[in-house]
Amino acid sequence: MTSKVIINQPQHVMDKKESDQWESGICDCCDDVPQCCFAFWCFPCFTCKTSREYGQPLCLPLLEFLFGGLIGPISMSMRVSMRERYGIKDTMCRDCLYSTFCIPCSWCQMSREIKRRKIQVLLVSAKNT
Repeated sequence: MTSKVIINQPQHVMDKKESDQWESGICDCCDDVPQCCFAFWCFPCFTCKTSREYGQPLCLPLLEFLFGGLIGPISMSMRVSMRERYGIKDTMCRDCLYSTFCIPCSWCQMSREIKRRKIQVLLVSAKNT
């Protein structure tokens, strides 16, 4: 007597194809007004919160204040890392400009991007049929 065993592995399904562009522009603060107000009123706390949501150490952005240079190295590296992780096509030149002259707007844009691209994991148990 032979028995035939068939095992089907669950497959993941993605409903939405991620874009290769930023989901919002650098000045689209009206897309998430509470986040922009938080960034305006308490920027160091906002950067720490955003860094934690991205999976980086909580106080990493505070190191940027120690450098005192013109270009924010932490802000720029976070933008570049985010572009690489999410496959966003942009330039290092633009990252440098935003990290130098538009730091609060840049962090707000990164926060909105994290919120929109966060994929929740759903574990499904397999049944024997």
